[in-house]
Amino acid sequence: MGSVQDIEIRDAKPEDINSVVELVIRLKRLNEEFDPLFKTRDDIAIHTKEYVESALGSESSVIVVAERKGKVVGVVKADIVDRIFYEPRIEGRIRELYVLPEFRRNGLGKRLIEAIIDRLKNRVDMITAEFPTLNEIAVRFYNKLGFRSIMSNYAIETKSRI
Repeated sequence: MGSVQDIEIRDAKPEDINSVVELVIRLKRLNEEFDPLFKTRDDIAIHTKEYVESALGSESSVIVVAERKGKVVGVVKADIVDRIFYEPRIEGRIRELYVLPEFRRNGLGKRLIEAIIDRLKNRVDMITAEFPTLNEIAVRFYNKLGFRSIMSNYAIETKSRI
């Protein structure tokens, strides 16, 4: 179990891309466990790298990492979204949060969320988080941090399963 005290929380840098990609892929594979509609693509690595590189180069995305002894052990990514129909309009949407299993349950996830809030607070009016509905651990985690549910996303498959 890693100690949370010797972990630095910092903005992601270009040299972190491969580590961030690995953690985002682990998150997406974890999502797959909650619902079969989150089955990961065979070419997930290619698309995840493009996604992370694009976010790192964008003014409308923020990526923060947790680093311990030169290794990235956690990541949070948020995007700035204009909610054109609603007030407050400008939302920071947490799309990715992943901490390696051996560093969980010691406050690191909370520190990452606090860091992303700190980076976004002067740029957005509200912050939301998205994750699979059936991820009850995430529901409890975000509720504990003061988040509340504001949107439900329902799905139905349209292709037959023959």
